[in-house]
Amino acid sequence: MLYRASSIWARVEITAAATLAASVTGLILLNVVTRAAGNAIYWVDEAAIYAMVWMTVLAASAALHFRSAIAVTVVKEILPHHACRWLDRFVDLTAFVFACLMVWICLRWFMPLQLMQTGWDVKAFQGQTFNFIYAEPTNTLGLPKVWVWLVMPLFTLGALLHSAANLLHPEATPRSEGDA
Repeated sequence: MLYRASSIWARVEITAAATLAASVTGLILLNVVTRAAGNAIYWVDEAAIYAMVWMTVLAASAALHFRSAIAVTVVKEILPHHACRWLDRFVDLTAFVFACLMVWICLRWFMPLQLMQTGWDVKAFQGQTFNFIYAEPTNTLGLPKVWVWLVMPLFTLGALLHSAANLLHPEATPRSEGDA
């Protein structure tokens, strides 16, 4: 059940990342055309950067599910098969611990409980915590940066789901072509 949820969420992440990749391409082409025409749209660069950040972070989370993240395999290549399995479990455990730490970091950064305690009043929240995450605007788009930064809790939840599923179902996806 957990692995199935991880698989579905990974497909959602990949679809969103592919859509964002297409939007980055479209935004850059729009920027080239409007600059060549002498009428540049000032917010396009920032939108392309944020789309690329979201694309990268969502794809990184999905890579945990598919176990396709970049890896140094020198040690694994010289280890016997049973030792490789232990190493794979250690990598899964490390990813899970990292995801748990990211939960803690996101809770400290976004402070949702403190925001809720102020009755969702951003100004009161800022006054009590000196945390301006919900009010700081982007440079050219004028959106609150929290909308950009929400990719981090999304990544964290995805990483937690994928790493937990990999820990509980280590045989679900092959780690490399040689393991399949």
